[in-house]
Amino acid sequence: MRAIIDTNVFIAGLLWRGLPHVLLEHARAGTLAVISSSTLIAELADVLGRAKFAAILSKTSTSLEQTIAEDRQLAELIDPPPLEHPVCRDTADDHVLALARSANADMVVSGDDDLLVIKHFAGIPIVTPAKAVKRSVR
Repeated sequence: MRAIIDTNVFIAGLLWRGLPHVLLEHARAGTLAVISSSTLIAELADVLGRAKFAAILSKTSTSLEQTIAEDRQLAELIDPPPLEHPVCRDTADDHVLALARSANADMVVSGDDDLLVIKHFAGIPIVTPAKAVKRSVR
């Protein structure tokens, strides 16, 4: 199973327990292939670089650099061409859809309503972490 894990889910999986963490454990075990891009990694670095995450990262005995390195290690990196036309309400999220299409992903996992409202793109389901866990343990 090949999945695009949106930045919000990836962060939740790294920093807290719960279903996003379960997805990352599947990736670490090799039962879920995570696809990412340089754009998503840059977004991850930007978000985790914010002050509110500095304290959380220090409590987990990790650093921004270690977290980015783990993302790079877990994920297959693809840099897709942009979509021909905007699809998402938040056009910044179009990159996730372009990545899913280019990677022939089986699903996009997100907690972002701007993506979840679409439900499918190019035949690829856009699901919550709860639905993704159900799909990945089949």
